[in-house]
Amino acid sequence: MLANRRILLCVSGGIAVYKAVALVSKLSQAGADVKVIMTESARQFVRPLTFQVMSRNDVFYDTFDEKDSSVIAHIDLADWADLVIVAPATANVIGKLANGIGDDMVTTTLLAATAPIWIAPAMNVHMYDHPAVKRNIQQLHDDGIRFIEPSEGFLACGYVGKGRLEEPEKITELVNGFFSREMLLKGKKVVVTAGPTRERIDPVRFLTNFSSGKMGYAMAQAAAELGAETILISGPVSLPAPSGVKRIFVESAEDMLQAVKTEFADSNFVIKTAAVADYRPKTLHGQKMKKQDGDASLELERTADILHYLGTEKGKQVLIGFAAETNDVSRYAKSKLERKNADYIIANDVTESQAGFESDTNKVTIYGKGDFEQSFELLPKQELARQLLKLIVEREMRNDR
Repeated sequence: MLANRRILLCVSGGIAVYKAVALVSKLSQAGADVKVIMTESARQFVRPLTFQVMSRNDVFYDTFDEKDSSVIAHIDLADWADLVIVAPATANVIGKLANGIGDDMVTTTLLAATAPIWIAPAMNVHMYDHPAVKRNIQQLHDDGIRFIEPSEGFLACGYVGKGRLEEPEKITELVNGFFSREMLLKGKKVVVTAGPTRERIDPVRFLTNFSSGKMGYAMAQAAAELGAETILISGPVSLPAPSGVKRIFVESAEDMLQAVKTEFADSNFVIKTAAVADYRPKTLHGQKMKKQDGDASLELERTADILHYLGTEKGKQVLIGFAAETNDVSRYAKSKLERKNADYIIANDVTESQAGFESDTNKVTIYGKGDFEQSFELLPKQELARQLLKLIVEREMRNDR
């Protein structure tokens, strides 16, 4: 499965470096081409020669040691990789990457990388639980970086708890799974809509909603990881573009409709997670509306129903809609599935704790034609997106759509 896959392993300092040697061995045995970059601290635990022997490649650790004068080493390595793994990842390297600091070979290469980045932390249990480390990890999660959670057990410092670098066998298994999943959508085009829309009232005011775009961005990231050409049509959000995804920014419901129309014809999957405004002001004021005595009223008109439009126009496309509800979730979702001629509706109760707008987790039920229904417990949105998309793609493959 890993034949001809190019994996860049970034090794930072800690006693768990010895496991990184075993990881290089496991990945190489599985057929991967592995290159290693080490921090200065990592070289205090294991000599570069050890990794060189295991990988059969030069080992890099000095930004200014250009082994090939025709390229810039850290840029060349960043461009070369299909997957970048930081293992072990110390609190120090996690903090640097979260804050955009590039002061050595590892961090400058990570900042230049466009391939997916996985981070496998290893540190003392109290360090892992420190508020600053947790903030940095959350920032990297928000940036689209995936974490391989440390396991619990006896630590080198004498503590027992969470902080052990995951075992090389398990990391190799995850890498195998990543590249096998990648093939599921290879050659397919996936269009995802995400975030809120804004419907202008005047030059300084607009109607919108609480959507953060996190679920839609997670679905786009999952599609890219599965090998799809992924187009993300996004309303106004502050999230970074997922790795390997083409992002198109829009503002209003009409803007989003026109962007979807442009990408729809040659798409294979359309995932409509965006919280599109149902109404817009009937009159757009050219100047700021001034405050006056008494009440004011705002006349609204319907916006275009993008999901309904796609349902009437679709042919080969698999159409997936989302339903954010506050009550009678199942009834409304099933009704929407039929009315919109969608293939799947993914519904959630936004009033539930940690499952509503702006949260990093979600709890959903997916409904499909033929009375298909499956629930998912509370999960991080990135992981939930992977599971949802994998489920849908595998069902569609079985149906030989």
